[in-house]
Amino acid sequence: MLGVFQTSQKLRTSLRLLSRAGLPPVDLQVQLLLRGRSPLSATFSRKLHLGPDGPASSPAAAPRRLPFSRVTVEDLTFFRKTLPGRAITDPDLVQSSNEDWLKSVRGSSEVLLRPQTTQEVSQILSYCHSRNLAVNPQGGNTGLVGGSVPVYDEIILSTSLMNSILSFDKISGILTCQAGCVLENLSLYLEERDYIMPLDLGAKGSCQIGGNVATNAGGLRLLRYGSLHGTVLGLEVVLADGQVLDCLSTLRKDNTGYDLKQLFIGSEGTLGVITAVSILCPRKPKSVNVVFLGCETFDQLLKTFQLCKGMLGEILSAFEFLDSECMRLLNTHLKLANPISDCPFYIVIETSGSDSDHDSQKLHNFLEEAMTSLLVTDGTVATEESKIKTLWSMRERVTEALTHDGFTYKYDISLPVERIYQLVTDMREHLGKRARSVVGYGHVGDGNLHLNVTSPAKDPALLASIEPFIYEWTAKFQGSISAEHGLGLKKRNYIYYSKSRPAVAVMGKMKTLLDPKGILNPYKTLPDDLNPASHTQDHSKRAGRKGELC
Repeated sequence: MLGVFQTSQKLRTSLRLLSRAGLPPVDLQVQLLLRGRSPLSATFSRKLHLGPDGPASSPAAAPRRLPFSRVTVEDLTFFRKTLPGRAITDPDLVQSSNEDWLKSVRGSSEVLLRPQTTQEVSQILSYCHSRNLAVNPQGGNTGLVGGSVPVYDEIILSTSLMNSILSFDKISGILTCQAGCVLENLSLYLEERDYIMPLDLGAKGSCQIGGNVATNAGGLRLLRYGSLHGTVLGLEVVLADGQVLDCLSTLRKDNTGYDLKQLFIGSEGTLGVITAVSILCPRKPKSVNVVFLGCETFDQLLKTFQLCKGMLGEILSAFEFLDSECMRLLNTHLKLANPISDCPFYIVIETSGSDSDHDSQKLHNFLEEAMTSLLVTDGTVATEESKIKTLWSMRERVTEALTHDGFTYKYDISLPVERIYQLVTDMREHLGKRARSVVGYGHVGDGNLHLNVTSPAKDPALLASIEPFIYEWTAKFQGSISAEHGLGLKKRNYIYYSKSRPAVAVMGKMKTLLDPKGILNPYKTLPDDLNPASHTQDHSKRAGRKGELC
């Protein structure tokens, strides 16, 4: 296989030796509680979300606070009794849970609850439901659409201490664990037992499996193992009123009634709080290869993908791409050297199988064909773990590089594969010099584009140029405005670009059925015109007791 690149007259560089991995790899004052939060803090929170012209400035702006109760001393007493030492009110400790990873959304919650068991979650939600207290479920807080942090003063319910592995069946490969298990920790646990997780994400060191399921995270292995709708076998969920829904099945086949777990996969914590997951895990491959290729055009890249699917077949596990602008940011901000010569487009291909000789031969044949067909202009192959990590870092660390380029507007679009990069090209032409960078990268294998636009600082005028242009463009080609990040706060009112009004109306009915007071992750996922909490002021007054309403 090495000879493919070494003997090519068309490739400028032979396989490069990769010597380095280059991995980055106070309690509240009683007076405030009795009065409710200060008007100043509420105003501050709102300004962080709103544009300069107020609520109508952007569909992504936060709506007005709904009539939920305020936290009182009596509430804190209950939480402290239920969670000894784990009901946090020290502002310094709560701060990080109020702000999202991108530092683009910041809430003003004053209470962080850290349960360890499903029963504790049930007690908390039952109490909050009776008091009409809004709750923000939170996992690893790695979301990109403002779905994992409070918008106002919602109580933060963190699953971080729910991190136990409950069981693992070595025969079937079925793992059952609590929702707060970090994805990377699960991966390490399984690798010791010759299995792997069916999903892999750049945020694996921080994200939690419950959050992954709640957002239906896709990731780098979806091409091979499919989405979480297929690999998740069962869920344990606590509903808004505290009822525990036990659908924690470990059966691969169960055709008795409605498959309720599917409702919660991708629901972003708006229908219930996931507390445990059972998931089907594949065997750890004995042979893994990663190829990093360069192409002159996106059409060549698509033809390479077609060839790849045909010739690599069952061993193909990932097919990712990034453009030259991504490479420039990696070079400039992270000092990552391009492992091959400069090209307009780059491809990361991963194969995984059980026979290294068989896999190597198939990969050799594919590379030889791609070379002689003039589809690729340069490339390198890695079979050792350190070198594999180095090549993968060129794709996985693009998000990190973008954070150093300025304020980032992030979009997660699903399109017919042939349309993916046309959106990037059209966006560059549409924005001109108003943007610092417009980059495209993502999962070619499942038609998922990550389009990112950077500017020196947050720029409402630039945002108005991007949206709704990007959503109108996506809808024109029958795409989805959110392939794997969810809708959260930022995209909730754009849902109609991807879903019909009757479909969204049914979603609203589901929300009203399972969470009639709308206390679970309010202001997220569903558009403002369907928010059930806005129609439950009477419920709030009856349940308010000593809590203040606004």
